[in-house]
Amino acid sequence: MKYVDEYRDGKLAREIAERIRSEALPSRQYNLMEFCGGHTHAIFRYGIPDLLPDNVNMVHGPGCPVCVLPISRLDTAIELAVTHNVILCSYGDMMRVPGSRKRSLLKARAEGADVRMVYSSMDALKLAQDNPDREVVFFAIGFETTTPPTALVIHQAKKLGVKNFSVFCNHVLTPAAISSILDSPEAGALGLLKLDGFVGPAHVSTVIGSQPYERFAVEYSKPIVIAGFEPLDLLQAILMLIRQVNEGRAEVENEFSRAVTRQGNERAKQIVDETFEERDSFEWRGLGFVPRSALQIRAEFAEFDAEKRFPVEYRSSAENSACLCGPILHGVKSPRDCTLFGGACTPENPLGPCMVSSEGACAAYYSYGRHQESLIAKESA
Repeated sequence: MKYVDEYRDGKLAREIAERIRSEALPSRQYNLMEFCGGHTHAIFRYGIPDLLPDNVNMVHGPGCPVCVLPISRLDTAIELAVTHNVILCSYGDMMRVPGSRKRSLLKARAEGADVRMVYSSMDALKLAQDNPDREVVFFAIGFETTTPPTALVIHQAKKLGVKNFSVFCNHVLTPAAISSILDSPEAGALGLLKLDGFVGPAHVSTVIGSQPYERFAVEYSKPIVIAGFEPLDLLQAILMLIRQVNEGRAEVENEFSRAVTRQGNERAKQIVDETFEERDSFEWRGLGFVPRSALQIRAEFAEFDAEKRFPVEYRSSAENSACLCGPILHGVKSPRDCTLFGGACTPENPLGPCMVSSEGACAAYYSYGRHQESLIAKESA
C-alpha cells in the first residue's frame, strides 16, 4: 500500500472490523487507551467506535500537548507578554486556552500585549531578527514530535548570534506520562478503568522509536501497538491488541512500520539531547507533578532560556472546578460525563483546553457528532 486512499478502503475496514468482532471474547471487556490526541480525532472522524463491539472500549489518554499544559504555565506565558513587554510567539492552538480568570493569550493580546501566532519556531526567530530592539520569546510546547525543531532553532539562534531571542520551554515526554497513568495511586480511587493495552502514538514514535515502550510490556505486562492515523491503521492496531490480550502476551508491536523503527530518528534524538535535559519534576494537567517528565534547556544554552532571562513567578492556579479536562486526560472520565460539555462549553466558548485544541477529546466528540449522543442521553435521564 503506497497511497492514502488505500488506508481508507471501506471494504477492508469492514473486513477488519468483522475480525475484531469475531475475535473479541464476549466474556470479557477490552479497555484500550489511545494515548495520542491525533488518534482520538481519527477514531471519531472515521466512525471507528460504531464498528467496534460493545465490549471493546477506547479510553482517551493525555496525548494532547495543549490540553496537558497546566494553567500555571499558561499564566506565566501571559505574564511574560504583559509584564515584561516581550513579543510572545505561540502556536495557534494555545491562543484560546483559558488561563486564570478565563484569561487567554488572545484576550491578553486584545488588552494590548504583543502576542503573535506562528507556524514554526523559525518564524519566531525571524521575528527576533526583524525586531532587534524587542525581546522575542517562543512559547514552546509539545511532546517529542515538536522538540527537535525547538532544539534546532536554539542552535540556529546561537550560530547567528541573535541576542534578543529566547524560549519558554514546556516540552513533555510520552513514556513518563504512560508511567504516571499506570502508577497513579489516585487511579483506583477515581475509578480508572483497568487498561488492557495501549495504541502507541505515531508522530512521537517516528522520533523516539518503539524501544522506549518495551519496558511497559515487561514491567507492567501491557501490550502496546504503535499505529498510524488512517482508519485501517487504527482498526488493525485494535485487532493486534485484542489478539495479544487473548493470547496472554504483552509485547510492543509496530503496525506503523512504514514510518517507525525501533531506534527512531537518531539525528533528531541527538540534537534534543545536546540542547535539553530532563527536569526533576513537571506539572501536568490531570496528572499532577510527574517526575522526570519534561525538558529544560541545558546550561550551555542558558542565554536562550526565557525562564532564566526573565524573572517569572510561578503561582499555583486552581482549575475550573466544573471542568473535567483533568479526569478526561487521565482516562477516568469521558466528555459525555461533563455537565458543561456541549452547553456552556463549546468550541466557540471553550471553558477548558480539551475543547480548544485540535487534538482535544472534547473537541473530537463535538466536531464529529458524538456530543449529540451525550445530549440525548442527558435529556432522557
